[in-house]
Amino acid sequence: MEAYIVSARKYRPSTFASVVGQNALTSTLKNAIATDRLAHAYLFCGSRGVGKTSCARIFAKTINCQNRTADGEACNTCPSCLSFNENRSLNIIELDAASHNSVNDIKTLIEQVMVPPTDGRYRVFIVDEVHMLSNQAFNAFLKTLEEPPAHAIFILATTEKHKIIPTILSRCQIYDFNRITISDMVEHLGYVAKKEGITAEPAALGVIARHADGAMRDALSIFDQVAASSRGNITYASTIENLNVLDNSYFERLTDCFAAVDIPGALAIYNDIRAKGFDALFFINGLGSFIRDMMVARDPRTLPMLEATEDVRQNMATRAQAFSPDFFYRAMSILNDADLNYRTASNKQFLVELTIIKLCQLLSPSTPAMTPRGN
Repeated sequence: MEAYIVSARKYRPSTFASVVGQNALTSTLKNAIATDRLAHAYLFCGSRGVGKTSCARIFAKTINCQNRTADGEACNTCPSCLSFNENRSLNIIELDAASHNSVNDIKTLIEQVMVPPTDGRYRVFIVDEVHMLSNQAFNAFLKTLEEPPAHAIFILATTEKHKIIPTILSRCQIYDFNRITISDMVEHLGYVAKKEGITAEPAALGVIARHADGAMRDALSIFDQVAASSRGNITYASTIENLNVLDNSYFERLTDCFAAVDIPGALAIYNDIRAKGFDALFFINGLGSFIRDMMVARDPRTLPMLEATEDVRQNMATRAQAFSPDFFYRAMSILNDADLNYRTASNKQFLVELTIIKLCQLLSPSTPAMTPRGN
């Protein structure tokens, strides 16, 4: 029986073309290789799961490839590529700075830097989570990073660029990785589902993508979890249940109540949510995010700020037209106050219900209007 491999590993990018959501950055790296304009040190920055380490490995493999393809990718057939793919390349050295962050660790790395490549032109040193190095380790690294041997290239990766000392930053070409968009994630998850013979509703993949918060690796891990519990048939309902996500249909019904100034109806919906076991603060923050998304969807100028698939964007934009900008500003302020007061409230259910009543009253004719601060 073939061993099971999690999707985050099985579908880890192996070419620049397979990197999700970083087209501009990968094009720049390919152009640098094609024109032989390689820097001696790179810094890849970005949140977790966006492809920093994967890109570093692809870059390292490609610069030593002996027979690159016409579009600048590694051939995967030459001795250098084969040794990399089989994890036996002596030209690519990786260091996890989270667990090897001392001066001695860096001194060991520097000793390896002086060894010339066995085949190919370069030895590439990938230092992951480089911000975890101690100050002494950073200082020990400076001289080598500034004047390395001609065969050495450093690729540093970090999720926290602000923790890296300026003298290190000044010696690197800095590449900032984007958070991966919902649409890109949904497209890639659909590709993985097809390859794995799994049926998946687009709406379900959208929920997974939003839950991953911009990290493709997290999205694939969540995908595996939902696929296992759904027995290969990923539906919107099974995804919502598995991830314990509060369905947006509740928020849509609540906003309908706000528009109709229907306080009893809104309280009944919240009672249903409580009966399903959802935390009250989770509800407040979820409703706040939904109101915010409606606000940005209302105006075409801010619609691109809504991270969602195109059909969800259009549905949200249509729904938002029933409310004025003033409603959104005041509703967000009320929900923000509820979030701040929640931790000190002695009766949390009362706080949430009062918040819902305030939101329902915003469009009541008897409620004084706030002067709009925008269109």
